[in-house]
Amino acid sequence: MVRHIHSLRLHALGRLGWARGAIGAALGIALSGFATWTLLSGHQAHALPFLVAPLGASAVLVFCVPASPLAQPWSVIGGDLLSAAIGISIGHLIGNPWLGGSIAVGLAIAAMSAARCLHPPGGACALLCALGAGGQVPWDATLMIPIAANVLVLSSFGWIYNNLTGHAWPHVAPPPPAPVPQSTRDHVIAVLEEWDEVLDVDVDDLDAFVQAVLRRRAS
Repeated sequence: MVRHIHSLRLHALGRLGWARGAIGAALGIALSGFATWTLLSGHQAHALPFLVAPLGASAVLVFCVPASPLAQPWSVIGGDLLSAAIGISIGHLIGNPWLGGSIAVGLAIAAMSAARCLHPPGGACALLCALGAGGQVPWDATLMIPIAANVLVLSSFGWIYNNLTGHAWPHVAPPPPAPVPQSTRDHVIAVLEEWDEVLDVDVDDLDAFVQAVLRRRAS
């Protein structure tokens, strides 16, 4: 029983425990909403949302998996804002929410990939904005104000919170304890090319992990 309680405590309070991510995400969303509501105080506050739903998915990535390439600052900021702009533009251009939403998500993925800021919640931003822009009461470019405020505040708090809790953000791959006799990075890249899959982890992180495992095995 004591061992089970100790295990639960480690899962909750460990370096990437669920409690750390949950607290960070809750605070990040709260601060983003408050800052955006304050920015929009006045007549605009009734016409524009102070929080957008895709921000919740961004918070999961930023605070729960801060080492992920999909959760880095440029991915969060560039991915969400670029996709939102595409969604609004396509929604107005196409008019039909179903067709506009489909095209917007596809274009957003292509644009994020080209700009090296792939961020899954960006797809949600593109779809949300395309549906709104193609609806009966079309959303316009002013929707970018709360989205930008949400994303920038969440990213700023994520930078503070992650670094204060021991996770460099933007993420920096940890150096291996000591070099192994044979370089592993080229082998890691070769295996990834053979698998022909995209893994949600940086090549340098994989290389450091493999080297650390080999070093530990040899010791």
